[in-house]
Amino acid sequence: MSDHPHRARRSVARGTVSVAIVLALSGALFAANAKFAQASGGDRHPQDLNDLARVELGRVDTLTSEVDALHTDVDALAASANAASGTTVGSPTTAYLVESGSTEVTGPGLTVRLDDAPSDSPRRDDIAPDVLVVHQQDLQAVMNALWAGGAEAMALMDQRVISTSAFRCVGNVLRLHGLLYSPPYEVRAIGDPDKLRAALDADPSVDAYQRDAADVGLGWNVSSGSLDLPAYAGATELTSASVPTGTPILPGLPAAGEPSPALDVPKATATPDERTR
Repeated sequence: MSDHPHRARRSVARGTVSVAIVLALSGALFAANAKFAQASGGDRHPQDLNDLARVELGRVDTLTSEVDALHTDVDALAASANAASGTTVGSPTTAYLVESGSTEVTGPGLTVRLDDAPSDSPRRDDIAPDVLVVHQQDLQAVMNALWAGGAEAMALMDQRVISTSAFRCVGNVLRLHGLLYSPPYEVRAIGDPDKLRAALDADPSVDAYQRDAADVGLGWNVSSGSLDLPAYAGATELTSASVPTGTPILPGLPAAGEPSPALDVPKATATPDERTR
């Protein structure tokens, strides 16, 4: 049987073309991956929820810093514009700045620390799991009691609390101002330490938490001392709330020609409930 050299040549040519196609596709894939990595700032694509949370929390920190810088620029530009136009704008009172959270504050006060019960806490086997963790209403009860005791400024974890602050507990994770925190939780309040302690002792919801702390080992610690609270760093614009007719939009600022009234102490927005049992 005679050989067919043209078939051999055709096979070689077809194999060469296949290799070339594979190499071209591989090059295109590598180029696409390189462009994606460059566009994402070098961070690898999140592979699970933990990675996604880490990446998003990093973005929140970066954007918060940018917001702070932009607020500073806006204030500087507004001051320059007022100076150039000869317009005199009255400065808000110190009390208003403290209440609005727009300035750092230092003073005596209390630090309240709440924590989940440890794994070796007593009666763990015969107690409902909900009793062994810090709940959202526990934090609300502590904060409301401190406001009622005359707190002039407050912080939850490392965030300043203002009248529009809202937080949620999902499982044993606290979400506040776009950031996530795990226990132990820390509430710091500036005010008369004796009055703040008395307000905590008089609050029935706080008392219920303290009973559980003694019974199953929930973390509870109250200490006094000098505190440094940061200024509020989040957005202050409201997009969904509406002001009832006749309500002053800025109750801390007096109308023209009126004396500056005493400022009311803000309250936490939610009413505490009894601890879950």
